Amino acid sequence: MNRFRWNHWNIEHLAEHRVAPGDAEHVVNLARRPYPRQIEDEKFYIAGQSPDGTYLQVIYVLDADDVIYVIHARPLTDREKRIYRRSKR
Repeated sequence: MNRFRWNHWNIEHLAEHRVAPGDAEHVVNLARRPYPRQIEDEKFYIAGQSPDGTYLQVIYVLDADDVIYVIHARPLTDREKRIYRRSKR
């Protein structure tokens, strides 16, 4: 399993989008090809489903010890869900 770093900032940021840290961890831990995708410089993007079936996107960075620091997570839009489902075929 991956190691995650949580603090007040990223927990609150996820809460603004109604995403629990455990749901973000679940999406990252169960990522399957073509995820994670590297975006921008040091950021990684994953789309997947939470345990309750909610489709989420999670963006994170790795710290010097390869610990995952989630910087953003939110539910996918309907359009993003369609794209995600097509990518899994």
